[in-house]
Amino acid sequence: MKITSYSLGALLLTLLALPAPTPAVAVAVAADPAPVGARHRHTGSEISAFLTSFYGHHGPSAHDRDQRVSQQLKEKQAHTPSSDVLLCAQKEPRNEPQDIAVGAVTVAQSAGVGWATVTTRWGADQQDTFTAYVRLDSRPIRLDDVICAG
Repeated sequence: MKITSYSLGALLLTLLALPAPTPAVAVAVAADPAPVGARHRHTGSEISAFLTSFYGHHGPSAHDRDQRVSQQLKEKQAHTPSSDVLLCAQKEPRNEPQDIAVGAVTVAQSAGVGWATVTTRWGADQQDTFTAYVRLDSRPIRLDDVICAG
């Protein structure tokens, strides 16, 4: 029989006496496997910069329409070919607004969405508004939906 030294035995007893990890800790770790960078949620200022860039002064470019909108909006546009769903306008005769302004952004963290009112000016006395929505977790940032005012 081999005799174990007292210090090694004391170390083993100390390790065995430590509490085991609780199930809540194990669940919390397992429930959030995404890397820290993947959990980023867009801020109001990021959404404002995106919408201002996306709409510009005269409407989104062909590239933006293809690359910076959600699949949902692409399908919505496909189902309404006579309308421009991104600008809430008829395609003819109003092709391009004279100016576009993006209002203040509201962010609802619990809903996972941010939005702003967008105002388009088509002529001296023609003005329209609509609401543009962005999902806070979209990667890359994309226009998720547009709801027309009228």
